Amino acid sequence: MSEPDISVVICVYTEDRWQDILAAVSSVRAQSLPALETLLVVDHNATLLERLTREYKETDAVRVLANAGPRGLSAGRNTGIAASRGGIIAFLDDDAVAERDWLRHFAEGYADPRVMAVGGRTMPIWASGRRPVWFPEEFDWVVGCTYKGLPPGRVRVRNVLGGNASFRRTAFDVAGGFATGIGRDGDRRPLGCEETELCIRLTRARPDAVLLIDDRAVIHHRVPEVREHFRYFRTRAYAEGLSKALVARSVGADKGLESERRYTTRVLPAGVLRGLRDAALARPGGAGRAGAIVAGVLTAAGGYVLGSVRARRGGAVFSVVPVRTTDGGRGGGEVAA
Repeated sequence: MSEPDISVVICVYTEDRWQDILAAVSSVRAQSLPALETLLVVDHNATLLERLTREYKETDAVRVLANAGPRGLSAGRNTGIAASRGGIIAFLDDDAVAERDWLRHFAEGYADPRVMAVGGRTMPIWASGRRPVWFPEEFDWVVGCTYKGLPPGRVRVRNVLGGNASFRRTAFDVAGGFATGIGRDGDRRPLGCEETELCIRLTRARPDAVLLIDDRAVIHHRVPEVREHFRYFRTRAYAEGLSKALVARSVGADKGLESERRYTTRVLPAGVLRGLRDAALARPGGAGRAGAIVAGVLTAAGGYVLGSVRARRGGAVFSVVPVRTTDGGRGGGEVAA
């Protein structure tokens, strides 16, 4: 069986990450299974767009595009989907680097025609050089990384995590693109869950669809110093609650909170107990980790309650964007709202 053509989309928004962007692109170009193309989608930043265009003007395998939709990560991804040519579309964060076999492990998952999405494992690179002693692994999603509690190996999941994920092109034909108004908008709103909402929408449209995480498909994600502090931890947990409320309103609480129920009733209590045990054994950070888990749960719950109230009062707060291409789903086209 021949390897699938894979387009890689990297959404970028700030020159502050210039070296990170170059490193991300370099990691894609060094893959053992070469990508068909790398698309850099610039989110409403003319200076960065011009600079990247100059940087890669003589590199056929890298294309630089402007976000054709509203500001934000979801619209940037939709722009990349519409312009891409691969049968598989992979997404990589602009401040992450992929291991050499990242795309090869993604490709292996698509040998099963039922598989519509494959995600991977995201490891943190802490700015300080090591994990803060109080920071629980169960909350690594706060910094965009794989968290303790996800099953190991290649396993079926409800949703993949957007910074290290891939989809069949036909998934977007079936379900539409990423919902705008729900995810990140640069550094201004640390929201998320756009990939969760898309995956649930996809499996509703295609009940036979299989979504996988293969923890051999590894990327390393930079965590800046500001995100190592409890203030960001709390802000991000609150934003996650707001985002989960939007997802639940869109797809229903049963599906929207299905994985979260297991996480909060099994994974997090076990994490608290480990923290308290470590504290009793005088191990560094045990009490802090236990306290952070409790604080994170309460903060996210508060965001969820407020988000639910706002969603009921405000009606539709985000929109699903159909994504189409001018050549019937196989190349550079347009994003349609």
